[in-house]
Amino acid sequence: MSDAAGNHRETSDSRKARAAAWAADRLGLESIPLEPVSGDASFRRYFRTAAGRTSLILMDAPPDQEDSRPFLDVAARLREAGLKAPEILHFDLSLGFGLIEDFGDTLYRELISPESIDDLVPDLFGALEGMAHRVQTRGLPAYDEERLQEEMDLFRDWYLDRHRGRPLRADEEAAWQTSCDSLIDSARRQPQVFVHKDFHSCNLLRTPQGPGIIDFQDGLVGPLSYDFVSLVWDRYIAWPRPRLEQWMGDMHRRLRPGCPAAEWVRCCDLMGLQRNLKIVGIFARLHYRDGKAGYLELIPRFYDYLLDVLPRYPEFRDLQRLLETPECAP
Repeated sequence: MSDAAGNHRETSDSRKARAAAWAADRLGLESIPLEPVSGDASFRRYFRTAAGRTSLILMDAPPDQEDSRPFLDVAARLREAGLKAPEILHFDLSLGFGLIEDFGDTLYRELISPESIDDLVPDLFGALEGMAHRVQTRGLPAYDEERLQEEMDLFRDWYLDRHRGRPLRADEEAAWQTSCDSLIDSARRQPQVFVHKDFHSCNLLRTPQGPGIIDFQDGLVGPLSYDFVSLVWDRYIAWPRPRLEQWMGDMHRRLRPGCPAAEWVRCCDLMGLQRNLKIVGIFARLHYRDGKAGYLELIPRFYDYLLDVLPRYPEFRDLQRLLETPECAP
């Protein structure tokens, strides 16, 4: 093991010990057991522990790498709206340690299948409706034009340029920007509501009170369709187009009945394009910049989503042609 790796391991183990001591002190115990819980694409770590018969999650978010204030803020907003976000029992921002409610291990990712989806959709869509209609947004950052553009540029910079070795030519850059402008315009014209940003089956846990919502710290004010497309354009199951359109119709009635149905479908499709361009770029960046394994293998599904939607809208013909070229394909 290199000195750098050893120092990192010592730092990691030291933080774990400090977190355990902090949590034990808050719970009035001499010591507590810690069981690692799957993490995410950030620097946060999670451990399961117990206070008597009550299972809790110990969150370790190093303050020099993670700002936990948005996590606390959005958790409070979701709970005030009657949604199932974890209760925060104790949190020390200066240390980056927190004790929060444990929703268990039953991810919707493990439950969703073609056979089960009809039984799961009502609760999932109910949570989407609650977030859009009831979560207070005052003071949250805006999902503005700059942010939308920066996200799509991840596809150009990290996927095309870095991963595929295919930088855009000048004429392609102009066509790329035209496509981005159209996607931004569609997103900004939608009603702006609370957006979770990562509302999908890996961030939802089954509880008796409905979907337990986690990983919400990036919440902001953005397009009405965003969280819906996050859920249905899934990384694990590619739903057939008729099923997607059925769900678009359901959410149209729930969220935006005054909007023409065809316009709502277009909003969802274009929001999906923006999000999936971003995701492909993020997966490439996680691999090359952050050294996180396993993300490149997820790219083809989201790339296929792009190729499925682009032909439906002639204004994106140039982008479609670019993505269909062998040198750009995964």
